[in-house]
Amino acid sequence: MKKCLLVVAFAVLALSCKKEDKVNEAVEAIPVKVTVERFDKLFYESNPEELPELKTKFPFFFPAGNPDTVWTNKLKNPLLKELYSEVKKKYPDNSAFEPDLEELFKRIQFYYPEYKTPKVITLISEVDTDAKAIYADSLVLLSLDTYLGKDHRFYEGFPKYQRQGFEPSQMMPDLVSSFSQGKIAPPTDRTLLAQMIYFGKELYLKDMLLPDASDAAKIEYTEEQIKWCQENEGEMWKYFINNKILYDTDTKLMQRFISVGPYSKFYLEIDNESPGRVGQWLGWQIVRSYMSNNDTDLQKMMAMDAKELFDNSKYKPKK
Repeated sequence: MKKCLLVVAFAVLALSCKKEDKVNEAVEAIPVKVTVERFDKLFYESNPEELPELKTKFPFFFPAGNPDTVWTNKLKNPLLKELYSEVKKKYPDNSAFEPDLEELFKRIQFYYPEYKTPKVITLISEVDTDAKAIYADSLVLLSLDTYLGKDHRFYEGFPKYQRQGFEPSQMMPDLVSSFSQGKIAPPTDRTLLAQMIYFGKELYLKDMLLPDASDAAKIEYTEEQIKWCQENEGEMWKYFINNKILYDTDTKLMQRFISVGPYSKFYLEIDNESPGRVGQWLGWQIVRSYMSNNDTDLQKMMAMDAKELFDNSKYKPKK
């Protein structure tokens, strides 16, 4: 019996690898030419006389109603000049991210053929954490000043758990998070499970579009936090089941297990060891289990109701 199970397991693995190879071949055959415009360089290396030309070329960066002194003051601002200097040092050219963009755009066009290769513009957003990476149909905006590395002195005022998001490895996952908006069916109810599955779908999309990224980068964890989740998966699931919170609509549950924070709130001794957003991580494992046990294409799964997906996931946490 054990021998038969091993044979089946190897057969499934072989089929999975063969399918993955076919996907990789199809992805590589998609022609993509990435165009990157370094607005950060164009702006911070310009002089006031060149502003009219920049405003004509990049009108969306110059909102109407602002006098030119707003922009000339930025050019003179010593802190912003230093910030640009650090960006230029970290990203003197596009080699650190252009190959990753090309691979990402190919995979997006494989799974979403209606999407064409967008134009990419890099900029400095003055460390705006809400505008790190934006994917807006035919345009991608990357704020390079938010990817200087978690230990950079410019991020000293941010809490430790948030600084993890300033790593260069977060650039592509952030971009997929932005791309995912509108691709995933919004929750149809206010249960914790609905939120878990919603974010689980977003993380699974990163599995498909960023196959070479680590799980840690996809969910903005450290490797130690990923290991903690893996080692405690069974205990976390037992807590959720025993406390009957999967179908609970208490908004405090979202703050405890879904929202960004330094740790999750089980109200147990393990809290200080846990990473934040473990509800998202568990939702990810449920979606992965569903896709492993069902022959459903990506876009159909993204549109599925959370409870239907969960009921058919055959999810069983590792003990």
